[in-house]
Parts: sequence; C-alpha cells; structure tokens
Amino acid sequence: MTGRDGVVSAIDPAEASRAAAEAGLLLVSAEPLNCETLSPARPGGLLTPDGLFYLRNHFPIPVLDVGAWRLSVGGLVAKPLELSLDELTEMTTDTFVATLECAGNGRSLFSPAPAGDQWQLGAVSTAEWSGVRLDDVLDRAGVQAGATELVFRGADRGTVEESSEPIWFERSLSLQDARGSGALLAYSMNGEPLPVRHGAPLRLVVPAWYAVASVKWLTDIRLAGAPFDGYFQADHYMYERPRGGTVVREPVRMQQVRALITEPAAGQRLSCGRLTVRGVAWSGAAPIGRVEVSVADGAWHEASLVGESSTHGWQWWEHQAAAGRPGETTIRARATDLAGNQQPAQPEWNRLGYGGNFIHEVTVLLH
Repeated sequence: MTGRDGVVSAIDPAEASRAAAEAGLLLVSAEPLNCETLSPARPGGLLTPDGLFYLRNHFPIPVLDVGAWRLSVGGLVAKPLELSLDELTEMTTDTFVATLECAGNGRSLFSPAPAGDQWQLGAVSTAEWSGVRLDDVLDRAGVQAGATELVFRGADRGTVEESSEPIWFERSLSLQDARGSGALLAYSMNGEPLPVRHGAPLRLVVPAWYAVASVKWLTDIRLAGAPFDGYFQADHYMYERPRGGTVVREPVRMQQVRALITEPAAGQRLSCGRLTVRGVAWSGAAPIGRVEVSVADGAWHEASLVGESSTHGWQWWEHQAAAGRPGETTIRARATDLAGNQQPAQPEWNRLGYGGNFIHEVTVLLH
C-alpha cells in the first residue's frame, strides 16, 4: 500500500481463482472473485475452515503492507487516531463466533431471475473472530456531539456501471446501530491471523447483519453528521419491491431467518426406513426457536436443536424421519426464530434478489 490515495497492489485474479478452486470452492465469478462453499457446515463442527469460507468481492482483492498500514479514525471525533496493527492488538481483545451471509445468497432461486451473480446456497459461513471492539476504538477517539453516522472504507477499489471513475468500497452504520451491534474490528479468524482473502490486516465484523456491512481491508472510519449516500449504501444493497404500481425501497440490514439441510445431500441414494436429516439454522433478529422438517410433502415435524444456542452463529439441528416408498423423495426444512420470524416458502421478489430465504429442500433417491 503506497498511501490512502495511491495504488494498492492486488492479487492477480487468475491466481486467486486458481487458489479458490484448489481449496474446493465453487466459482461464481472470476473477476471480481466470488465463490460459494460446497460444505458450509461440517457435521459436528461449528466453524467453517478459512479455506472453505465463501468469498464475496466487488473489486480485486487488495494486498496491504502491514507495516505501513494504519487505521484512520476521523471526522466528528475529539481525537483523530492513526492506529497500527500492533497498537490495536495491544488493546483489549474480544472473541465471538459469527455467521456471515451474503445478502444475495439464494438469489438463483427467485423467478424471474434478478440481476447480479446467481448465488445458490453456499454464500454463508461461520468463523470465530477476534479483535478490538468497535466501541473501544470510538471511546478512545471520543465521539463529538452531532455525530450520527459511521462510514467505513475498505482498501478495495474499482469502477461500477454508473461511474467510470474508480470508487472505494464504503458502507455506513448509524451510530446507534454500530453501538448496539457488538461490532468487532477483527484481525484474527479461527484462531489464526486474518487471511488476505478475508480482509487482512483488519476487517469489520457486524454480527447478525448481512455481510456487506462487514467491510474488509478496513483503512478508515469516519464519523459524520448526515446519512451516507455512497454507491454500495444508497444504490446497491437495497430491497426494491414492486407494490401497487410503485417501487418500495428498503435498506438491506439483518440476516433473514433460514434453515439449511446439510445431510443428506441432494441426489444421494438412501435405503428406505429411518432417515436422519441434519443441518444448521440462523437469524439476525434472534436465536433460533425451532426447526421443522417435512418429508415427501408430509406434515411438518419439529427437529431437535443440538448443542448450545449461539448468540451470533448458526444453530445445529437434527431429525429422525420415516422414509417409506422407494423413488425420489423431497425433504424440506424451515426455521423460526425466538422473535417469531418464520422462513417463508416464497420470499417477496425484489429487483436485486436480496434476502432470498426460501425454504430449503433437497431431493434424494430411496431404494
């Protein structure tokens, strides 16, 4: 990195794609690199290995000089800061497990097909994150009266359709949302230094929010007194739903409630008799209250929640079902969180295909 307004070196797209394929990720687009994980949750394991963690990028992956890198905290603060990674690691460390999900996860299931990369269901993963609480950094800087918005800038940069001039990837949170989210400035992932492909040397992790809020390769935090209207805030990552002859726009925020079947796999051949169905479920609004499973379009039966409930990560579940007649059989799963939100059979269509928390179903072959 040569400076905040200079050139930032980036990983060669071909090299990045090759490395992702070798790791076992499913390529969605090569440039920018976007990949799904084929196995977001391993049986009995809570965390997704960093090599199998899905990748969502809008621009080339930057590579920063950690020695020269600084986190700038400015704007409406009493004491502007320039913090090195060493200085951040000397502050109090916080650690939690959090599930990150791309807002476009499941986009390919909408009909008609919305614009954007056609994600299936692998744009979600869970990791243990360690770093400095955002609140602690804000307290050190001192928030001035009149500050209402935090703007986070990443080092990734590129052009978008609406502009030929390069722009930075920037997102914002209201001060109230940021303070209440438990957000972390993470420098560690699954107990190891944060990998470059996941935002090293520092990324924001905002638990329960769609991952667009968790800005990678973080370089700047700016406190402002007015709402931010950057491209990835006001133009993209908005629900645009046609209703009554008008288009209703709402910002993408919390993860929608969702259950995912991890076992059995689609197309798997199984013997008739007892059938074990397992998976994970999560929601940004509240912990998971229950998961229900239906086999062969039959009645919904409640599954057992396995292990402790996770505050920010997904919840394991399993169900023993009767698998009767030979032939193709469909298994469905749906989740309900403790706030009463239930996964819909058909989420409301929106132009960019966000929040597609369709009831998950897999078809297996019984013999």
